Amino acid sequence: MKYLSLIFKNGVRNKRRSLLTIASVGVSLCLLGVLLAVYAVFYVSEAPAEQALRLVTRNKISLTVTIPGYYRDQIAKLPGVKAIHTANWYGGVYKDQRDPNNFFARFGVEPDRLLQVRSELIMPEDQKQAFIKERTACIVGKALANKLDLKLGQRIQLKGDIYPVTLELIIRGIYEANLNDETLYFNLDYLYELLPVARRNNAGSFYVLADSIDSANRLGKQIDEMYTNFPVQTKTESEQAFSLAFASSLGNIKAFLLSICAAVMFTILLVSANTMAMSVRERVKEVGVMKTLGFTKEAVLGIILGEAAVISFLGGLLGCFLASILCIGLKGASSYLPQLKQTSMTPGVAAVTLGAAMVIGLVSAFIPAYSAARTSIVDALKANV
Repeated sequence: MKYLSLIFKNGVRNKRRSLLTIASVGVSLCLLGVLLAVYAVFYVSEAPAEQALRLVTRNKISLTVTIPGYYRDQIAKLPGVKAIHTANWYGGVYKDQRDPNNFFARFGVEPDRLLQVRSELIMPEDQKQAFIKERTACIVGKALANKLDLKLGQRIQLKGDIYPVTLELIIRGIYEANLNDETLYFNLDYLYELLPVARRNNAGSFYVLADSIDSANRLGKQIDEMYTNFPVQTKTESEQAFSLAFASSLGNIKAFLLSICAAVMFTILLVSANTMAMSVRERVKEVGVMKTLGFTKEAVLGIILGEAAVISFLGGLLGCFLASILCIGLKGASSYLPQLKQTSMTPGVAAVTLGAAMVIGLVSAFIPAYSAARTSIVDALKANV
């Protein structure tokens, strides 16, 4: 601590190089911070309150394979099941499929059951009743309505691809929700009426609302065991886990995030190591003078490592600040990955990012600092720098 003032002054003595190093470390740690924040949301953070009691039951083989619709009523009779609704992914095309804004989630559901399971969907009672009673009614999230300029009473058309039918829908409700506010829900019975008999009453998945956390923990295993000997077996998982499984269809997200983090760490290490090596080479004679004044080898080593830590810490602070701004931008992410809407630079993520910055600074500076500390006074003063 007694060398702290000296460490700080030496760390920023070459202002241009120090600022450039802080900026390069900050930008790299910004990317690292965002990746860590995304990783934390997907694999570390607890599910939001509205998701904690919900489970999703689907075909054990794949998300793309349906399960019999009559499973719904059987699951509904299990102790601990408060409500359940069917959800069929419709897919389809809205207007021009080449426009990415027209790509959003569209589910066929049972309106009354949906509103029981997803009580967080907020909209006026008259809109709820219209959605329940009208066969061609649909509801959309407020964020989606704003993005596509959709209005109440507007007629929209969805052209099928998974299902070979065209839906003519009327927007009867615009709901607000913390998650999944870019989704369109329509009446599943309307879709069934347009399909051949053989394709009716098949479900893509069931969303199950448990009456307690204990029930939610128990029901997943109980539902799957109930269909162990059936021709169509099920896989039941938490809604958060289901969302991750859906996202995994894009690839191995965990491996992708970890590999990018490793690449960023390695890049920062190279930048920081090069900067510290240059700084130490320029100060070999200064190290010799310090030793003649009574600075020990350990003190010299600590001062140089401290300088690297100061530079890295300042870069880490800049990186956390930039990452927090980018995380705000991720809140407008697609509803296909609703977890991204929760991305933020939490204290834990910020601490890990700053810790990574400090480790990188110390590791990158250790070899040149150790070499300088071991240099004898004579060799240091004779150095031609």
